[in-house]
This record gives sequence, structure tokens and C-alpha cells, in this order.
Amino acid sequence: MESTTTTAPDLTALWHSFQDEGDEDARRILVEKHVGLVRYVAGRLAVGLPHYLEFPDLYGAGLVGLIQAVDNFDRARGIKFETYAIPRIRGAILDELRSQDWFPRSLRRKARQLEQTFATLESKHGRSVSDEEVAEELGMSLDEYDRVLGQISVATLVSLESELHPDDSGGGHRVVDTLVDESVVHPDEVIAQRELRDVIVGALAELSDKERLVLTLYYYEELTLREIGEVLEVTESRVCQIHTKAIFRLKGKVERKVNSKSLSRLGEEVRDALKENVGV
Repeated sequence: MESTTTTAPDLTALWHSFQDEGDEDARRILVEKHVGLVRYVAGRLAVGLPHYLEFPDLYGAGLVGLIQAVDNFDRARGIKFETYAIPRIRGAILDELRSQDWFPRSLRRKARQLEQTFATLESKHGRSVSDEEVAEELGMSLDEYDRVLGQISVATLVSLESELHPDDSGGGHRVVDTLVDESVVHPDEVIAQRELRDVIVGALAELSDKERLVLTLYYYEELTLREIGEVLEVTESRVCQIHTKAIFRLKGKVERKVNSKSLSRLGEEVRDALKENVGV
């Protein structure tokens, strides 16, 4: 991610000028100083998306998200602007993708069917199932199965970024980067989150080495799919397929042990579990 050369005192002065004095020039400068965040998020999401979606379109949508983040940022919360802005930028881009309906209903149905098949088979056998077993259950050849995985793989990435509770300010919560007020501790939520994290850690340990490595490189190291492909010496589309299967397996394992409501934070919990247990 690009870093800004603006010093903290300079930024503090800009925020003061904009938020306390209504200085529109300060607002413009704050946006300009943080456009690197838009390039970072748009570049990360662009990898693997359909060819007809061009980077400038993603960048433009992300810029809208950045402006909304500048307008709605609350310095009193004591969090870094980058922490607040990145999920808003990502959300604005994903809103644009959804508005273009780039993922047809037929593929959505295939994604749900594949996810349910993974969950059913792994529940039945009590273990991770092979590609051959899943393809047979679906009545597909392995080639057809691979094609379906390739078609729906991008949707799996985006599904973890979906909006939970939108609001009029454009600052709705996102699956991966839901922000919480660090000054408020709810014991029940802490216990439930810890239990969910433990379940995910156990589920991660049951994935194949390659699936676990892909999730680690994507969510923990924050590499792009293309970069992960270079590390593993496979194609980008193959990385998408591995990621898709890993997420389906994880969701099936977790759903059997926790309620579905908890899964609204699956992407975030996967990332946090990997940060705590990179070696699982």
C-alpha cells in the first residue's frame, strides 16, 4: 500500500481545519493525500474480476468511498483513518460491482449448490472430500467441475466483502472489515467470538496444505491472486479455484458447529485466526 509523506501533525491540522472550521480546501487535500488507499484496494479487488470491468471504473467507485470516508470520519473514536477508510472504499467498489449485476443468477445458484454439496458430503463422511467425490455428487465430470469453480471463484472472494448493515452515509459494516468500538467490551460477544475463532482454527487445520497456504497468503500476507500464483507456480485461475474450495470447506465445517448468524463475520474471523495461528 502506498504511504503518505504527510506528517502526523500536518494531517492533524488538516482534519482540524476541515472538521472544526469547515475548510473545503483541507477536505480536498485530505482526499488527495489518501488516494493511494483507493489504488491499493482497487488493485487488490481487480485481480480475477471479469475482463470487462476496467481498473478506472473500480478506481472511480473507490474514490467515492474515500470521499465519504473523509466526510464521515470521527477522530474521537481514536482509530487510524486508514483503518476506517479501507472498508468504506472497498464497499463502494463492491456496490458498483453489484449495481452492474456482473454475477448472473445462474452462477449464484451454482455457487449455492456447490457450497451445499461440500457441506453435505463432509458432514456425511466426517472428513474433507475430494474433487472427484464432489464432482460425482453433482453429476459432473472433473473438467465440468473445474469450469464451474472457475466461473464462481470471484464470487467467493466478493461474498466475504459483502455489506452487512448499510446506512445512508455509505458507512455500512462489511464482512471482512467490520469495525467495532474498542472502548466498549461486551462479554457475551467476546466469548462467542473466541469460540468461533477456535472453531475456525480447528477447521483450518483440516484443510489441505495448499488450501491453507492460499488462505494464509491472501488473508494474512495480503498477496494478490496473481502473486500467490507466482509463489505456487500455478495459474491465477487455479489459485481462484483453490481459494473457492477452501472457503466452501471452511463454511461447511463452521456451519455445523455455530449458528449461521455468526458466519456474517467469517471473512474477518478467518483473517484474525490466521494472524493468531499462522502455523496451523
